[in-house]
Amino acid sequence: MFDPTVFENLKVAFENQLYDLDTLDRKIDIINRKDRLELAVMSREFALQFKLAERATVSAEIQLTASLKDLAAEILELKGETPSCSLRLRFYMEMHDINEQCKLVEQIMRRIWEPDTVPTQTISYVYGTEAPIYSNVIELSFNRQINEEQMDDIPELITHMLQTLTQLNEAAG
Repeated sequence: MFDPTVFENLKVAFENQLYDLDTLDRKIDIINRKDRLELAVMSREFALQFKLAERATVSAEIQLTASLKDLAAEILELKGETPSCSLRLRFYMEMHDINEQCKLVEQIMRRIWEPDTVPTQTISYVYGTEAPIYSNVIELSFNRQINEEQMDDIPELITHMLQTLTQLNEAAG
């Protein structure tokens, strides 16, 4: 019998929590899902993107990745290695005043998440438009890998994401 990897177990835990919020509680709408096996580098990626129900302005994404090294350490049961994955959170929003709104976004992220590192905001826009609408991708990375020991933290992490979505929606206007 095949034992699921840490990646698989965490993926299922995130899916269960988020799909319940979508189908049972109607707090969110899931708008995109990725589940990839990258054969070129033998890695795994899972991402689930969602927005608050009835609010389409800002969306959030949970991304879980496992590299070949992560997967091999677990499958081959390498001594001294702890099976784990990487977790990254992204928020997507449009804005008109990047100077003011980016500062506000940073304040919101720091207040809710208290991150060790500053969240990254990547701004893009279509060149040549008279009044550009800027797309902001806010990324929050963590300085450590996660594993099944953090399974109990998933509900709190999702609560923080919902709180962030609410405040970013307000900031987007």
